[in-house]
Amino acid sequence: MFTGLIEEVGKLQRIESRGEALLLTVSARKVLEDVKLGDSIAVNGVCLTVVSFNGGSFSADVMPETYRHTNLKQLKPGEAVNLERAMLAGGRFGGHIVQGHVDGTALIVSRTPEANAVVFRLRPEQSHLLRLVVPQGSITLDGISLTVIDADLTSGTLAVSIIPHTLAETALVHKQPGASVNVENDILGKYIDHLLHERHGGLAAAPAAATASGLTEAKLREFGF
Repeated sequence: MFTGLIEEVGKLQRIESRGEALLLTVSARKVLEDVKLGDSIAVNGVCLTVVSFNGGSFSADVMPETYRHTNLKQLKPGEAVNLERAMLAGGRFGGHIVQGHVDGTALIVSRTPEANAVVFRLRPEQSHLLRLVVPQGSITLDGISLTVIDADLTSGTLAVSIIPHTLAETALVHKQPGASVNVENDILGKYIDHLLHERHGGLAAAPAAATASGLTEAKLREFGF
């Protein structure tokens, strides 16, 4: 479990590819302060397991399922990556509940300065991702806990506004239009949506219209939310 507050920006030292299986080696400092074999570290929002480490780097396996659903396969040696250790039970919960289980990816459409912030507009590469995006709700992009400021079903895009500190202290500062980011939808919305579909007779049996429309106010009222 993570919070979406990036602890440091690491650098990909090496990537070994075996078909759809990868071994990533990432240089880091802060996240290695108390690291142990088997610990979880989120890399660009993807929960990975430390399989080896030394004083300046750690390695983690990427299995085919993760390879197919994230942007880790696009990483190049020398590229910056966002890093966060699993949260401590007694620590401050500064972001939102992040599992490190990426739902898909989105492409940056535009990057627009607005006063002291920068607005990123993105287009999810999997159409179902936008269904669970709620304006003023939480979303995780490359492991960063952010607030959605707009979700436009007509254009198939969403937007987030990022303060200077977050931009400067994460790998997002290097991302330009056309770049890919990992997306994890808010866990609360995902579970509610799944339960509503189950109440309608299961995901497989749900009418196409209900599946396409997803979570609605009418559905929430129907089931007492």
